[in-house]
Formats: sequence, structure tokens, C-alpha cells
Amino acid sequence: AGRNLRELEIQIAHHRPSVVSVAEQSAGERLAELYPKIRVLCGSEGMREVACHPEAHMVVAALVGAVGLTPTVAAIRAGKDIALANKETLVVAGDLVMREAADAGVQVLPVDSEHSAIHQALRAGSPETVKRLILTASGGPFRGWSKERMATATVADALAHPTWEMGSKITVDSATMMNKGLEIIEAHHLFGVPEGKIDVLVHPQSLVHSMVEYLDGTLIAQLSVNDMRLPIQYALSWPDRIPTPLPSLDLVDAGPLSFEAYDPDRWPALDLARDVLRSGGEMPAVLNAANEIAVGTFLDGRCGFGDIADTVRAVVKQWSLRNCPLDSVDQVIAADREARRLAVAWLRKYRPLTMGSQ
Repeated sequence: AGRNLRELEIQIAHHRPSVVSVAEQSAGERLAELYPKIRVLCGSEGMREVACHPEAHMVVAALVGAVGLTPTVAAIRAGKDIALANKETLVVAGDLVMREAADAGVQVLPVDSEHSAIHQALRAGSPETVKRLILTASGGPFRGWSKERMATATVADALAHPTWEMGSKITVDSATMMNKGLEIIEAHHLFGVPEGKIDVLVHPQSLVHSMVEYLDGTLIAQLSVNDMRLPIQYALSWPDRIPTPLPSLDLVDAGPLSFEAYDPDRWPALDLARDVLRSGGEMPAVLNAANEIAVGTFLDGRCGFGDIADTVRAVVKQWSLRNCPLDSVDQVIAADREARRLAVAWLRKYRPLTMGSQ
């Protein structure tokens, strides 16, 4: 867990684990006093040790952001199958992570609803018959907004997602559609499909979770109710399917399903993500780091909504002059750290009027 000790204590009482890990040492010391029979760890070392626990055969990687990379790689090297809810792990180091998984002979199974849908739809045909992948996007809270109105959006506006109840960071990423850009990169690494064969459609009902088109023109779509427990269950039970207490999707009550092209002028993050995927090397890690800093600054009320994409674009452009092929996890971590510094500097130097304006 991170810092939500109240929720963690509820889970400890219910599951009686032998070991837990938390972000901060002070929280770990408090838990150790409360639960003297449980081994309490903390920080990055704690995450790695939990991820490599000898009794675990699968690790659900659900950390937010690039911090998930190191423990996920450690789990792979320890021979654990991965249920991946942390898309940033593949965004920042997809080639490295998938190579590690292949070398270790472990599965990397997607938990994101869109990638879970594609994983299921790909079971209908062989890889060489795939024409394209189609990721669906809800359009977030600003689907009907103009670019000018979006520039004045508040934090409350950005967090008012019409379909999903998620954490703050991923909800803002949905509003900028950076989330979908990161998903393009993730899909490329998960399924070995080139960027040019990965499309995005806005689907406001969020019932078609994604699709695969085959060479003969057949579209295989995965539909279900909007509940993240379904893709989680699919990953945990794969390759089997098991009963669920969740309701079936009522297609009559669901009403018409609609699809729209996204507007790159209002949502520039998608094209930014495509650009860095084509560039490769350290660029995806830089994109992700700059975005995390910009989103955090927006959530703190210290920059405007439009500054998020501007910051990412500026840092990516600056890094393009020094981009290098990716060879190690340490290189990813170093690029991530430096890109965060550049993003902070950009926000301070070039956006002084918006700092604190919210």
C-alpha cells in the first residue's frame, strides 16, 4: 500500500497477511506496533520484497506511475506471472519488460479494461491475421467542450468523469486523453502491434471496451457492464472463465451505441504519445514523467488544464535532441528523474501567471 493506512488496516484485519509494505517508514513503524505478528516493510525495498514473495505465483501490479517499474521487473525475474494494472511500467520500458518476461517464461496479462478486451478479442484469430486494434475512449468529462472552454477547466471539472470512478491522476489523464495515449504505447508492447495499426475511437457509452479488426474485415468486440472487477477477474482466472456475481449487460436497456473520431486539436496528448512511441528510446519515459509532474501540479491548483499538454510537449521536444536507445532499468530511472526536473523548471519559468491562479 501507499499512504492509505485506514484502508490497509481493514484489509489486514480481513486477510491476515504474513507481510505488508507501505510507502513511508513512519507508517511502517506504526503498523508494526499495531500488528506485532506481521512483518512490516517500507519503501522501494519493501515493494520489491513483497513482489518477489516466494508463496506468490501471480503479482497484481497496481501502483500508479513509473514507480511500478522496479518491483514489477523484480517479480518477473522471480518467475511471477504479472496481472498488469500499472500501464506506466510498459510505457516507460516496454521493450525491456517484455524481453524480461519472455526470458523468464512468465505471462503479462492486462488488467486495463481496454487491453483486457483486446486480449480476449485476439483469441478469435491468429496474430498474422490482425489488421488493427481499436481502443475505445469515453471522451471523459470534456467530450462536448470547446478547446477554449477546456483551457479554463478547474480541477473539479476534470475529475467529474461521466463513466468511471477512478483515482485523481488517471481521471485527469482521461480528461486530457493522455491515458489513451499511454494505452497506445501499452498495446504496442503487450500485443506486438505497430503504432500505425492501433486506432482510437470515442465511445461515450463505454460498453464496447475495445475491438480487433481482422484482415477479412471482421470486427471482434468485447462488451460488458462498466465494472473493473470483470477485467481483474479475467486476468486472475485466465485462461479459464469463471462465474461472476456481476449482472449481465442488458443490451435493450443499454440503448444505442455511438462512436466518434477524436479531435487532435482538443486532445493533443494522443499525437504526442504516438510521436514518442515512434521515436522510442527514452522518449516514452520522458513523456510519462513530464505528464505526472504536470498533472500533479494541476491537481495542486498551481497550473491550468491547458498547461498539462504544453508542459509535456515542451519537455519531449527538449529531450528529442538527446534521446538514446534504452538499455537498462537504471537508464529509465535516470531519464524519469531528469524529465521530472525539466517539467518542474518549465512550469516555474514559462507558466508564472498560472501558478496559484486556481
